[in-house]
Order: sequence, then C-alpha cells, then structure tokens
Amino acid sequence: MSDLSRLLRPRSIAVLGAAWAENVVLQSRCMGFDGPVWPVHPTRRQIDGVACHRSLAELPDAPDATFVGVNRHATLEVVAQLAEMGAGGAVCFASGWREAGEGQLQDQLVRVARSMPVLGPNCYGLINYLDGALLWPDQHGGRRVTRGVALISQSSNIAINLTMQARGLPIAYVACLGNAAQIGLAELAEAVLADERVTALGLYLEGVGDAAGFSAIAQAARAAGKGIVAIKSGKTDAARAAAASHTAALAGTGAASSAFLRQAGIAEVNTPAELIETLKILHLHGQGLGRRLCSLSCSGGEAGLVADLANAAGLQFPPLSAATYAQLAASLGPLVTISNPLDYHTFIWDDGPRMADVFTTMLAEHDAGIFMIDPPRPDRCDPSSFEPALQAILAAAQATGKPAFPVASLPENFDEDRAIALMNQGIAPLMGLETALAAIKAAQLPPLRDGWRNWAPILRHGPLSMVDEADAKAMLAEAGIAVPRGVRADGLTELREGAAGLTPPLALKGLGFAHKTDAGAVRLNLSTLDGQAEMQGATGYLAEEMVTDALAEMLLGAQRDPVHGATLSLGFGGVTAELLGDVATLVLPVTAEDVTQAMRGLRLWPLLDGYRGRKSADIAAVVEVVLAMQAMLEADTRLEEIEINPLLVRRSGAIAVDAVIWRGDT
Repeated sequence: MSDLSRLLRPRSIAVLGAAWAENVVLQSRCMGFDGPVWPVHPTRRQIDGVACHRSLAELPDAPDATFVGVNRHATLEVVAQLAEMGAGGAVCFASGWREAGEGQLQDQLVRVARSMPVLGPNCYGLINYLDGALLWPDQHGGRRVTRGVALISQSSNIAINLTMQARGLPIAYVACLGNAAQIGLAELAEAVLADERVTALGLYLEGVGDAAGFSAIAQAARAAGKGIVAIKSGKTDAARAAAASHTAALAGTGAASSAFLRQAGIAEVNTPAELIETLKILHLHGQGLGRRLCSLSCSGGEAGLVADLANAAGLQFPPLSAATYAQLAASLGPLVTISNPLDYHTFIWDDGPRMADVFTTMLAEHDAGIFMIDPPRPDRCDPSSFEPALQAILAAAQATGKPAFPVASLPENFDEDRAIALMNQGIAPLMGLETALAAIKAAQLPPLRDGWRNWAPILRHGPLSMVDEADAKAMLAEAGIAVPRGVRADGLTELREGAAGLTPPLALKGLGFAHKTDAGAVRLNLSTLDGQAEMQGATGYLAEEMVTDALAEMLLGAQRDPVHGATLSLGFGGVTAELLGDVATLVLPVTAEDVTQAMRGLRLWPLLDGYRGRKSADIAAVVEVVLAMQAMLEADTRLEEIEINPLLVRRSGAIAVDAVIWRGDT
C-alpha cells in the first residue's frame, strides 16, 4: 500500500496548468488552506494574485500534493519530475488514456510515477474539508468541518453533485478515482478511513477492482466502528439474454456486486439522496442501527403512510409491551388508539413536557424512533409552533440514548440551517419519507462475518468447452452428489440394449446441448425406448430412471466471476427458471448457514417448508449439494461453471437430474 498521507493532508500544494489550475488556486484560498500554494506556469507571472514559478525546479521544496492540469503527454514529464524530486503525490486531471484506447500511455504513467501516489488519470481530484486543502478544478458546495464522512466516487460529476447537498451532512473528504491506474478503491478507502476524524464512508462505484483487498478494508472499518454505504451503478446487463446457461442469465453483474457488498458488510442504496441520509445516520450513531423501530406522528394519514412504506422497505414495527401501552394510554387519554406506529393526535401539541414524556416512553423500548414532522417553510410561515415537538424529540433522544429521527415527508420541508443545527445536537433529520425509510434500512448494515474474503478471480483467455451431461453427472457423483441411474451410448440401438436394466418411467436425452429442452432433446415419462427417433445434432444419448417423488425443483449454479472470484446462484428452477426469477446470489466462499439463510429469503421458500400441509423438503440435502459444488470449483481451477437444473428435492435427499459443466483449458 502507498502512503497517501501527504497527498490527502498536504502542507504544501503545487498547481500546474491554465484555466482549470486557476480554479484550484482560487478554491484553496477560499477554503482557508493555511499552507503555501505554488502555481507553476512557464509564461504567466501570477494566478489569482499568487506569484507563479516557471518550473518545478524553482519551487522552494518538494510539494506534498500537486494538481497536474496539463495535457496527457506533458503529464508524463511532470509526474516523472515530481517523483524524482520526492513529491508526496499528484492528481492527474487530463483525459485520453486507457478510456480512449491509450492503455500503453497509462502504463507509462504508472512507471514514471514509481512509488509516488497518483490519483487518476482522467480524475477531478480531491477535497479535504478538514484541513481546507483542495486539489479540485471546479466549484463545490462543501464547507470546513472538524469531523465528518468521506466520499469516494468513480464519477466526478456525481462527486460534485454530492457536495451540493443541503441536508446537513458534514463531509470530511471528497475524492475521485478516475482511471485508477495506480491508486485503486481499496487503497484510497483505507487511507481516508485511517483519519480518526472520518466517521463513515460513502461510495459511488462503477467497479470494485481489487475485491478481496477492498473486502478486507471494509471489514477493518466495521471493526473500527465506521460503516460503509455504496451506490453500485451498471447493474443491468443486456448480455444476460445471450448467456449460455440459466445461472449466467439469472445472476448477472448486478446480483453478484450486490452479494459482494452485502457479504463484505457494506450497505447498498440506490440513489444519491439515500446515500446522504444513510451517511447522516452512520455519522451520528455508528454502525449497526437496531431493527426494533417505533413511529410517532400527529396524523392518522402519516401513520398509515409510514406503515405501508415501511413494509415495502423491509422495516417492521413490533407491538408495544403492556407496560408501555398502559403508560401511553394514561398520557394520551381514551380518544387515542395506542399502537405502533402511533398517531398521538394533537391533544398534546402545545404541552412540551407531556410530548417529551410520550416520545420518551415510546422510544425507550425500541432501538430507534421515527418522528414524523414537517416544519412550515420559514419564508412564508411561522415555524415556531413546531419547536416544542422538535425539542421533545431531542429530549427523548437524550433521555434514552436511542437514535431519534425527525422525518419530513417532503425533503424540502427541512431547510439546511435547521438540519445543520439538529445534526450539531446529535439528531439526524431525515428528508423525504421514502428516502428516510430506505436510509434506516441501509443503516442497519449487513451482518459482519469476520475474516470473509472472496476468492481471487481466474481470468481466462482461451475458449471454454462444455462437458456433456453424462460426463458432468459422473463428476458430480464423484463429488458425492446423487444423480439418477442411467446409461450412456453413442446411438439409440446401443442405448436400448444398455438400458434394459433401468426401471421405467425413463427420460431420454440427447447430449451436446446447453439447453436440451429448447433443442427438443428431452423426452420424458417413457415406458420403453423402443421406437424412439434420432435427435438431430445429438453427439450421444443418455437414458435415466426418472425421479417421481420430488417436492421441488431447484436451480443451483456456481460460476467464476472476473471481479468477485466466483458466485453461487440458487433458487427455484426447471424450464421456468428465468420466468420465476426466484433466485438468490452469493459470492463464494459460503457456509452452510449462508446457504440456508439465502434459501429462506426466496419468495417460494414456503413450498420447501411445509406450506399448507405439504411435506417439508430436505433442506440439508440441498445445502450439502451446494457445498460439494463449491468444493469442486475450489479444487479444480479448470472448472468455469457448474449448473444443476433441476435439482429434485425429496423429503429425504436430493438428486441432480440435469447438469452442465463448462471448463477451460487452464
């Protein structure tokens, strides 16, 4: 890992370039950076009133951080000179590298930089709001803070947009990765999280890069009490329609990236607003927000909205204890229905102490509370009548030590000054009801599994070959996975002779097809093989005894992933696998508990668990098959993908009745 401390927390800044570089000088001065800023330009005498040096050689010392705002070819020369003089690091702003097909030029940049840290190229740079140090060529909306969250983005525009938030989030760092030629996500995340003034990390990701390294850093952050929340873009994949297997078609890049984030202990959200609101919670309350929630409002309509939208967000409100019920009933009187969510009406609106007592009583037996409140806009209304309610929320939080969230149903109903004031008092106002609920769900954070690391990817350059079903099943059987009794032959005449000892009903399959059903290469429920016609395109034939006592058809697939190492897909299968789409994705390695929990999350899980008097399926047998597939993939690096579809699950045991294996040469 490179030492990024001088680049992130510089005591001196050098700036090269013209108009964009001029902005860097201006922004550093506006932010109150107290170290020297050295513009370097061969012909200009000054930039924004600061005297220019004609070359790097004229600088009084090696700069801690340098903004390189010259063209890509000149960038190579500048970076080489900075590395030679012992500079602390550089931001390379110019575009036209690997993203433009100039991969060799980008590789050359890494070589000339040597051990000096380089952000980019094709990178906007970084902002340190803690120390007022900016290597940033544009406007931004942030302010100086003493502690706050860090933001890392693989999109410069989204980074700019996030700085413009007016929601009260204190931002400590903003940094862009650009092409990440040298410094990647893992290194940059580790460096900003190492600053004790950073409370949490927010990410906008287009790709993870070193997934194993990043998962290690994410878990170290969680161990230090710093939560991480991410937006992952590019989750759709049109190529899934042309995938060679059900597994590839159903898993896709989005499912794999979401599984990786979850297993690494990172919360995933969908929008910038959700990212900001989640970070506000993590900033004030750390990681692992509790799941027992209460909700209070002075309107039945709001209480109903909270209940409906919370259910869609995966949040639940437990019933009240008898003691809390009685205490609230005594405080609120007979006209108020006591429940959770609670509509406390407006009988107590002007009674600050009574409101504080009700709010505290409700919050005391829960992990966190939602308090619906939309203060009137201060430019046209008088919001003073809402102060007692806001003070009651603060009192409840202080009395219980629990997170209390004032939630505005519309985001604009909390102005920035009010939001900052509440954050300074340890209260996170959440803006927009749906966004607030998504943020609360995200802030609960996925469970942390100590020491989990995804497998290293195996990158192949040659073609893959498909192992036909008969050979694939032989490999499964060797791994301890049950398969039907069957006979293989090159032709139907030979097959009929070999299948004489099989017990009908029989299945007849043509070999050599990735999707046999689509190719018309499957014939089922045969009492005999006599009279069966040849199957066009078949490379051989397989006859098997059919399984007649299955309770469910499952799809299991384990496949290599170029980023995450390997993934597992499991769900309800058969010929309708894509239609059902009831599939969970995990990143390997997994445990028996991981697999069981993933199965419990399937929509059709009740069909396996005795739904409406059905017999329960042998879940343990499914788990054993998954772990055997994982062991096969781990033991043989030539294996690219193993798919069983369907796995017929019985009351006792499970049998793989169709299988495809793809294998590489190395």
